[in-house]
Amino acid sequence: MGALSRREVLKASAAAAGALFASASRAAAPEPTAITPSLVEAARKEGKLFYYTSVDLPLAEKIAKSFEAAYPGIAVRVERSGAERVFQRIGQEYASRIYGVDVVNSSDAAHFIVWKRDGILAPFVPADVAMHYPADHKDADGMFASFRVSLSPIAYNTDLVKREEAPKSFADLLDPKWTGKIVKAHPSYSGTILTATFQIVRELGWGYFEKLAKQKVMQVQSATDPPKKLALGERAVMADGGEYNVLQSKESGGPLEVVYPTEGTPLVVGPNGVFKNAPNPNAARLFQCYCFTPECQQLIVEFGGLRSMHPLVKDKGGRTAFRDIKTMKEDPAGVERTSEDIKARYSKLFGV
Repeated sequence: MGALSRREVLKASAAAAGALFASASRAAAPEPTAITPSLVEAARKEGKLFYYTSVDLPLAEKIAKSFEAAYPGIAVRVERSGAERVFQRIGQEYASRIYGVDVVNSSDAAHFIVWKRDGILAPFVPADVAMHYPADHKDADGMFASFRVSLSPIAYNTDLVKREEAPKSFADLLDPKWTGKIVKAHPSYSGTILTATFQIVRELGWGYFEKLAKQKVMQVQSATDPPKKLALGERAVMADGGEYNVLQSKESGGPLEVVYPTEGTPLVVGPNGVFKNAPNPNAARLFQCYCFTPECQQLIVEFGGLRSMHPLVKDKGGRTAFRDIKTMKEDPAGVERTSEDIKARYSKLFGV
């Protein structure tokens, strides 16, 4: 697996995989697991776990510290990298029969299609997932569930754009007044932006990007880059990027404001899963249970600026409630079926 690109590895499986959480069930999901004294004691005997994740490092470390405070004697070793590198690392480790990962989180939900297909995930259902999560955010076989949700909205610099003049839709970005004032990330570099591009093409067609490409757009790589360019005043408006970056910058005093486009905001799911060959299986299960508790989910919302599918989690004050945002539908398998075409057509249109 390590010798192949991410897209090559996923391509064969995605066509038959169907929607991420609606794939044909191989077996009934296991009974839900609650956090019990016996599970905690078994986890303490192992004393550690390895968490591979693509969430921002400060948030990953915050999650780890929160867990360690709740369950003293169990250390969380955070291995943070981009989603593609996490995927490649696990592929290389498993190809070499090195089993280093206990629990994984990826911002690219299609990774879980591959891991499930390859039979390397452990069926495990935390009690909170079974009790509170909607069917379309938990695998039918209990292999994974939506640990986090992020959005890719529009945003603008409030020092450069008046609220009444700000764009309200993707269509508004085509107005000539925004020529040379837009920044955008690239689907060939960012999994989040690849997913967002797929959803926008599905809803609006390639004609939208053909017109946007004529707007002299500043092209950057990561989904975290457009909010940074916006905050620095290098561009007035961003066409896509991480909502959580915008929220964090705004709440730190930055001159940013988020816009949820009227056509719908692209939505990106980041599941969690436990590996079958986890070196610390009990600690892994305890950590997986903890990740879906209201306590941990509230943390990723408030500290990380992410969104949660847990109905008991509250939106942070001052933010638009998740339930009030019109979102587009994610389809990881669809992204994989069309990813090469998306990247090629996008690069040709934008000349990058």
